[in-house]
Amino acid sequence: MAYANKVQLITYIDRLGGSDTQALHSVLRDNFPNTFGGVHLLPFYYPMDGEDAGFDPIDHTALDNRLGSWDDVQALGQDYDLMADMIVNHMSAQSNPFKDVLAKGQDSEFWDLFLTKGKVFPDGATEEDIAKIYRPRPTSPFTTLSVGDSGQTEDFWTTFTSNQIDVDVTSQQGKDYLERILQAFAQNNIKLIRLDAAGYAIKQAGTSCFMMEETFEFIQNLSKRANELGMTCLVEIHSYHKIQCEIARRCDLVYDFALPPLVLHSLINQDFAPLYTWLEMAPKNCITVLDTHDGIGIVDVGAEGDQPGLLTPDQINTLVDQIHANCDGESRKATGAAASNVDLYQVNCSFYSALGSDDYKYLLARAIQFFAPGTPQVYYGGLLALENDMDLLAKTAVGRDINRPYLNPEQVQEAAQKPVVQALLKLCELRNSNACFDGEYSQALNADGYTMAWTQGSETITLTIALADLQATIVSGDDVFPLVDWLN
Repeated sequence: MAYANKVQLITYIDRLGGSDTQALHSVLRDNFPNTFGGVHLLPFYYPMDGEDAGFDPIDHTALDNRLGSWDDVQALGQDYDLMADMIVNHMSAQSNPFKDVLAKGQDSEFWDLFLTKGKVFPDGATEEDIAKIYRPRPTSPFTTLSVGDSGQTEDFWTTFTSNQIDVDVTSQQGKDYLERILQAFAQNNIKLIRLDAAGYAIKQAGTSCFMMEETFEFIQNLSKRANELGMTCLVEIHSYHKIQCEIARRCDLVYDFALPPLVLHSLINQDFAPLYTWLEMAPKNCITVLDTHDGIGIVDVGAEGDQPGLLTPDQINTLVDQIHANCDGESRKATGAAASNVDLYQVNCSFYSALGSDDYKYLLARAIQFFAPGTPQVYYGGLLALENDMDLLAKTAVGRDINRPYLNPEQVQEAAQKPVVQALLKLCELRNSNACFDGEYSQALNADGYTMAWTQGSETITLTIALADLQATIVSGDDVFPLVDWLN
């Protein structure tokens, strides 16, 4: 394992109390010493403030100079295991290579770098062909643009937005492009790579163009190359839970994206059976999250065709309605057709707001996450137990901005003193310091309670939750910690 099994932070460089990498480093040292073993730096490439908050890079190998330099990233990497996003599926339409393609068409030296509809469907695509393509958003997978001086048009593959042009990762230019990114990471102290949207990278006519056998092979080959350079790959894919299990068998790490909605269901309904069922089969080589820069995933617990999900359709509908109710309808203003960047599978809401800003339930949710198999990541907004940022949502009209606040140093310092945040930091300390979490996981569910346990040799640490009132207790050796006491 190339990284420490300790709590990791997910953050933008410029949104957690500072404007650049050095400032973030100072904020972490001053406010959260020894809290995190690793830091996932959300896209810091040029430009960091593109259409999709850095996920549409113009230059994937360049740190946006407003955030500092690669030297600053290397310095941060001396204190933390750093994770960076590798956006394998696309780059910005504003990039120089794509501008050259628009100017010269097939005469451009970069023509082979980008994917067009004609490359996948040389004989044309039927309505049936298009209908088979798995879509993360309700828009067309193609954008028609004029190329060259002749007035000719091309249908470019744009899985996400018209400003995110898909890369042809099967071409030599595409392979060289990915290699340059890997080299930049390896040379600058990056230990973990989050493969963003990797499930969409391979397209073939007559298929869903999502998580096919060829996609698995692509991910495996890319991960192998990263491993050769001393890095570990985390595959980021929202999908049916059994697909996640299959992915986990064939890669370094996967996200446990089923965990957030299952934890919410458990605490809202005092029903831990679906969570228990999932953790009996869930991958152990995973990164666990409750919140990220995206919304709360729903597809991860839903059905796939006639295969049942971890929650029933009625349970999912009830859960989504309750999230909306818990935050007084704020999430409705940020989800679906109510805001841009429409995703088909997410509810946009901070996790703290999704639990009705209930300090105890929120701390219990984190305890469940920290006891679940995998290495836990905590999003910066979740670290500070922040509610929905309605002002930022109103300013940008981008749904996911409801959970992407900009914080100055004073706001960070003030939020860090809240009892729920101090309790969370105590929980982080326990998770980081107890050797049992490197041991064997077990769980038990009966009519009265749910227990999660880790055992290393003769030592065991347990989290037991009473189903009647959700009162939880952590026991480690002779030490007994009622969770509610940590809030007092």
